[in-house]
Amino acid sequence: MLQNKFSAQCLLCFEVINNHRTTHMKTIKTLLAVAAATAFTMGSAFAAQIQGDIDFAGQAFFDTNSLATATQVTNFRASDGTNQSATVTQANGDFSGIPTGTNASFPNAYTFNPSSPTSPLWTVGGFTFNLTSSTVVLQNSQFLIIKGTGFLSGNGFDQTPGIWAFTSQQSDGSNQDSFSFSANTAGQPGQVPDGGSTVALLGAALVGVAAIRRKLAIG
Repeated sequence: MLQNKFSAQCLLCFEVINNHRTTHMKTIKTLLAVAAATAFTMGSAFAAQIQGDIDFAGQAFFDTNSLATATQVTNFRASDGTNQSATVTQANGDFSGIPTGTNASFPNAYTFNPSSPTSPLWTVGGFTFNLTSSTVVLQNSQFLIIKGTGFLSGNGFDQTPGIWAFTSQQSDGSNQDSFSFSANTAGQPGQVPDGGSTVALLGAALVGVAAIRRKLAIG
């Protein structure tokens, strides 16, 4: 009789321990599932970035009358004579809805030496490009070639890294009041860092899992 009672008590203990372990295993699975789902959501939050590129052309007025010494575009002029504007000559990808011949607004002077941010550099068709930096690739009396980086935004898209290219030329190197130019901006989609919040979330979940495992081992 005593043996049967002892056996029943042992079975009860094993059942309690088993239920205890099952509950904690469910907690572990829940923690990992929540962390994974949140990480996926945060990682995909940057999926709607801008793709494609857009080209411009027109006349550029500089702070000097020589390409060799210019440091700033003081005015962009579109092919129809509109100041602080440039003509769209080609657009594709997410920019494809912008017709060729549309005037893009270039409302600000563009200082490229020294490199200076320009916000916005241009706006057209609901898109905006904010230039953050510029690098002069080549500069003499015949050619001025500049590349730059910045961010595209607009039309419900996430902010997207973008690159900028600008070229102006004068075949004989002579001084002029204005110079023809062509330019291009292209989106460079890629996930924007989230400041470590996703990593922190996963780390917290793993710490929780480790704590539960230690408790199970002690139990």
